[in-house]
Amino acid sequence: MPDVSVETSLEYVELYVTDAEASAGDFVREYGFEVAGRLAPDAATHRSVAVRQGRILLVLTQGLADEHPASEYVQEHGDGVAVVALRTDDAAAAYAAAVDAGASPVAAPHRPEGPAGPAVAEVAGFGGVRLAFVQHPGAPGGPAEPTARRVPLPPGLVPCDQEPPGTAQPVRLGAVDHFAVCVPAGELAATVAFYEVALGFRMIFEERIVVGNQSMNSQVVQNARGDVTFTLIEPDTTREAGQIDEFLKNHGGAGVQHVAFSADDIVRAVGMLRANGVEFLETPRAYYTLLPERMDLDRHGVDALMRLNILADADHSGQLYQIFTRSRHPRRTLFMEIIERFGAETFGSGNIKALYEAVELDSTAPGGARSAK
Repeated sequence: MPDVSVETSLEYVELYVTDAEASAGDFVREYGFEVAGRLAPDAATHRSVAVRQGRILLVLTQGLADEHPASEYVQEHGDGVAVVALRTDDAAAAYAAAVDAGASPVAAPHRPEGPAGPAVAEVAGFGGVRLAFVQHPGAPGGPAEPTARRVPLPPGLVPCDQEPPGTAQPVRLGAVDHFAVCVPAGELAATVAFYEVALGFRMIFEERIVVGNQSMNSQVVQNARGDVTFTLIEPDTTREAGQIDEFLKNHGGAGVQHVAFSADDIVRAVGMLRANGVEFLETPRAYYTLLPERMDLDRHGVDALMRLNILADADHSGQLYQIFTRSRHPRRTLFMEIIERFGAETFGSGNIKALYEAVELDSTAPGGARSAK
């Protein structure tokens, strides 16, 4: 059994995109991020822009040379999440554990900024997504708590402290709550086992969702700190094909379907995001008529949720509120989620089903956009 005693915590998320400046601009104008850093302008193979909000650090990378991984990724998948970077106190040990568990090595531990800089290593994760292990100077001794400091920029990026803020008022998105990952049928169990064996994650939730003539299986894995969560979903091929099958076909295999950002007040956040131009999926009004029969709302009223199309659910520990953006990806294979947890620790039984039904409604609408009112 590989040594998975090394702790991990989320460092940053890197998306490979067609246009780094345009993608960064969207996060700044619409989601309220601030530009945190850029790659040196004389870089020949790629362009990167880092944007930050709360404990969220996103890196948007555009390939300038055909052989750069970003160029190859975008050619195969379109814009999407390509690297999930994990902070650790021992990058070499984390890398060795992952490789011993069957991960394909991408980059052995090295220090791209020299002996005084961070150590970085990479392995293949799922589909075209890679896992990077980042060890900062001063480790071992454990990675800093995510709330203790701002996440440093990845090697090679230069801080941009004079950039104006994204919006006049902050949206107040706090952290990456989870990643939703679609995997081909028959690969769910092996993918979960990989994260358990290679990274020491644990499975915290599983569910089979049946919607009409379609169904899917889902299992959720999470690191020990609870700040890296993958909701893994596979289609049930014994039933009719649905949105997970469509994602896998359009994306070209396994990948991140959406990234969920946490908010301390989802009603406030979604109101601001809508004002900034972010489009969300709409929910049938009957949902809100039935909502009081399903649960007693502790945090937000039905009227506020209905006005903004926010969904509500509960688990054994509390409640959560969530909403999904309308995908603007040409292949309709990437979107975002905003989620507020009010005591909830895992996923209520209606969460994944609500996602499935909302996306299914959107995907069957003429032109990909239909009001559910």
